[in-house]
Amino acid sequence: MSGPRVNSFFLGNSSGVNFSIILSPRDAETGKLHLANCSGSKRAGDWNLDVTPGVNISKVTVSLSRTLELCLPNATECCPSPLCMVETLQVLACRGSVMLAQLLIQAEIFANSSFAGNVSENATIIPNQAFKPLGSCPCNLTAGACDVRCCCDLECTPDLQQLFSGSCFTGVFGGDVNPPYDQLCSSQSMEYTPEWFPFLCVQSSLDNTPFLGYFYHGSISTPKVPSFKIPLQTSPGKPFTGYREGDPIITEEDEYFTVPQQSMAGQCVGNAPVAYLHNFDVRCPTNLESYKEGLPHDVRINSGTADFVQQNVVYRAINDRGKFITESENLLAAEVLCQNVTFAEHYKFIWKDKNIEQVNVTVFLGSLCDGEILTQRFTVEFLSLNSTNGEELFENPGYQVGKPLKAANLNASDPLGSLNIWQTAGRGLCASATDRPVLFGVDSYSGCILEVDINEDCSVLRGNVTEKLNALIQATHIGKRDNSSYTDLNDWVEITRLDPFSSNVSTRGLKGICPDIPANLNIHIIFAKVGAVQGIPQQEILAVQISYSTVLWQFQCGLGCRNTLSFLPITASVQFIEVPAQPPLPVTRYQKIYAEFDCNQNEVCWPQLLYPLTRFYTGEPYSQCLAKGLFLAFLVLLATIMSNPWFSKLWKR
Repeated sequence: MSGPRVNSFFLGNSSGVNFSIILSPRDAETGKLHLANCSGSKRAGDWNLDVTPGVNISKVTVSLSRTLELCLPNATECCPSPLCMVETLQVLACRGSVMLAQLLIQAEIFANSSFAGNVSENATIIPNQAFKPLGSCPCNLTAGACDVRCCCDLECTPDLQQLFSGSCFTGVFGGDVNPPYDQLCSSQSMEYTPEWFPFLCVQSSLDNTPFLGYFYHGSISTPKVPSFKIPLQTSPGKPFTGYREGDPIITEEDEYFTVPQQSMAGQCVGNAPVAYLHNFDVRCPTNLESYKEGLPHDVRINSGTADFVQQNVVYRAINDRGKFITESENLLAAEVLCQNVTFAEHYKFIWKDKNIEQVNVTVFLGSLCDGEILTQRFTVEFLSLNSTNGEELFENPGYQVGKPLKAANLNASDPLGSLNIWQTAGRGLCASATDRPVLFGVDSYSGCILEVDINEDCSVLRGNVTEKLNALIQATHIGKRDNSSYTDLNDWVEITRLDPFSSNVSTRGLKGICPDIPANLNIHIIFAKVGAVQGIPQQEILAVQISYSTVLWQFQCGLGCRNTLSFLPITASVQFIEVPAQPPLPVTRYQKIYAEFDCNQNEVCWPQLLYPLTRFYTGEPYSQCLAKGLFLAFLVLLATIMSNPWFSKLWKR
């Protein structure tokens, strides 16, 4: 650690667990750690230990209680040198006399060089920057203290400057306020100095420098902060022409219509705009302390033609809270604070062409209490106006990005199938992981952790891992299109399975080592764009392949090898590969011959044989290139004449 505070976490039930901290647990002569014991306390020297208990997880905080200021003359209880403290700490978690966990911390903390004095409120007189530099050291921003990386700051001691001597600010901000300019006679910065430079250079002192003109006169201009609002009309009098796929939906106040969505990092973003014709289904964990209300449901939405659509909202109560409450603490009933919050919101946008005709919203409300973790669900679905009983009559039969794949098990009486990947939570164990469908056009990577015993049989382990992976693929075929019919076999592509590779490596009866474990499931989906319906691409799946990647599992020995359980991560990845709808045309004989003269595909470029004689060559003046070229042509012509037989006869005469 390099700061006065560090946090860690203790996984497991902390009831009856005693936490303690030990200072300098290493032996001064041998350098080895002392044998840890459970008789310590939560304070050692200048260090304090704080523990915040939770459900199956506790936050452990180690903090420093002393000051980190550099010593002034005749001062005590301060840092005598920039490297203020180098100590070794050990944090123990014990239940009785049995040690459950230990944490080793190496602390190297430097003194705090920030300014802690009184700041004067006297106004600073700024000179006219057009005639005099603002200061000899512009990076000196703090009075009475050393500014990091400011090597011209006279308040930085030599010891402090050694910390950042290799990273000093350069240029005007770093103190070079009057650099020599190219027109100065004494300047040698120009790479190519023309012959007339000594006759037309400037002989002047650096006080009269053109760099002063780069400073402004100190006038203040109001910064233009970009607004979150966007104009509804691109120009006065031009109406809104409708939405296209992917366009953000606009409200009556010319703002984005937002619904919480999941970012690329996996976190939920509360003010994410809803894109036209893009469906999604997300789950966002929250608690009572961090709960925030979303966009009000009385906000009207722009239909796409400068008209506005009012949301039709239906409120319902949650009957089964267990589907949304994933974790709770055991609190007394008298201490619990509860609040009526939103558990789920389902949006259905009825659309036609480029316009929104209707918006139906279903809001599920329930009671959330302090100490509980709520998993909110938000769904957005776009349905065509030509729909019956909530089922869309697919105007575009192809897949759209973000929609689930249509899977089928055509070998069973019930053909409905599924193709899923994991969605882990908590500790990430496979036993508690849930599934989510594979979405078209969205490359995904997920996994979970499988607990494996040290005495686990390798054949049984391979079978368990294969069973976990195969449980994600409850299908034999994948629909070519989103409207594939279960009765037409031509609407489906069969899933091609490749068996795991076996290396036949023998472990010779060793425990805790198993080769050829199929721990990685790879799903490759090949698709192509076969057309367009109303400007929306129609995409079709051509093939689906499933393969396995094997790993060598080896038991990982923890601290003291006291545990007999180890962890095996297993993963599932989905990759969408786009190919041309039609095979490319074969290369003609003319194209093959022309490729020999293409400078972008060959190292030898014949068209550029005389490149130095063209205007594109800028290595030297064109006049010199032309003179050298003519001289070379003269030599070639002379050699040709002298090699002719009649020239030798003429020379002999």
